[in-house]
Amino acid sequence: MDKLKQQVCAAIDANRDAIIEFGKWCRANPELGYAEYKTSAAVKEKLTAAGVKDIQNVAITGLKGWIRGKSGAAIGASSAPSVMVIGELDAVISPQHPYANPETGAAHACGHAAQLAVLLGVAMGVSAMAGQLDGDVCFAATPAEEFIQIGERQAMRRDGKIDWLGGKQQMIAEGAFDDIDMAMMIHAETDFAGDGGHVVTGGSSLGFIGKDIRFTGKEAHAGVAPWLGINALNAANLSMQAINSLRETFRDTDSVRVHPIITKGGDIVSTVPADVKMECFVRAGNPQAMKEVNAKVNRAIRGCCYALGVEVEINDIAGYYPLQQNPDIGKLFGDNARKLAPGALVEDGILFGGSTDMGDVTWLLPSIHPTVSGFSGALHSFHLDIADDELAYILPAKLLATTVIDLLANGATRAMEIKKAYPRRTKQEYAEFWSSILEG
Repeated sequence: MDKLKQQVCAAIDANRDAIIEFGKWCRANPELGYAEYKTSAAVKEKLTAAGVKDIQNVAITGLKGWIRGKSGAAIGASSAPSVMVIGELDAVISPQHPYANPETGAAHACGHAAQLAVLLGVAMGVSAMAGQLDGDVCFAATPAEEFIQIGERQAMRRDGKIDWLGGKQQMIAEGAFDDIDMAMMIHAETDFAGDGGHVVTGGSSLGFIGKDIRFTGKEAHAGVAPWLGINALNAANLSMQAINSLRETFRDTDSVRVHPIITKGGDIVSTVPADVKMECFVRAGNPQAMKEVNAKVNRAIRGCCYALGVEVEINDIAGYYPLQQNPDIGKLFGDNARKLAPGALVEDGILFGGSTDMGDVTWLLPSIHPTVSGFSGALHSFHLDIADDELAYILPAKLLATTVIDLLANGATRAMEIKKAYPRRTKQEYAEFWSSILEG
């Protein structure tokens, strides 16, 4: 391992206790998307102390700051390349989780608390070699990765507070990625059975279209004269049965998942339900399948409502793009994993059935989102816990920091090669892409 990598790993090891302590603090203080005020303030304080400068707020609670490299342009470039390291601020809703907020049900049941500790660890490591890289390192804490509370976020959008429901999407719209050339982060992996840990590079995830659906019927007394009403809940239930009947038409290769929930089933039990609300994701492994399946789902819902005389409003929302990681950056990360964790199993290209707004970042510019084990229990459940502090907090910080060195040391040659080979897209092109998926 070269001198810079030894230096950065030594700095992370020297701050091991502080990194783990901050991860535990974040886990004990979960907050939901676009409301992570306490977490954001704590991250800002820690990053500032670690040497990150020019920290600005973005996307309501998000943060973006810098550790600059050598002065002057990188070799062969008009300006130094930039690499963003990302950690996510928000929690999910898991009321039974032992660290759940008793008022909101928020809990870090997806590993984001560990990401923030890793972000701090990378900052501590990079700060120890400040001025020795031929490029700039940006540190970002992003809000609202979990695509939940759709109705509340739609209200925020109507009020002009946000334009996109996902935090990284909002950051794209606000221009927070305009001066970024490539990005990276890690995600928790659970229940690896082998010894030495598990690292997955190059994995893909599903994209999705979000759906906010309102069924409107007609109220009547459910006991006295139900025949005078029009039951919107029946239309919602019939719609779910129709969606289930579509499943045999989904191609296995598209990895389609459609999963609705009813968020309001009526007002009172003695009144025929006339106001019923549903949220739904239409997931798939590629944008064309997302679009095709979404059209089928919409047709099924409208047909069921027509049959029962129920009015329906379907609001399709830009969800997340399928994760498509950059293979060149991923190889650097994987090589570092083999050196720093020789006992770990390092694999490439495993599908993750969930979705992440890091997928949208991978559409925009070269990025990676590998997973590292060290967690137990199922993701998004009250069972999720830290199983190994070294794997959950310390190793990922070293892997991200050493990959930054690979990109930005030695004249930032690797970063410039990747930047040339994978031209970034613009935020305007991003908005146009989603318009093409949602049209019709």
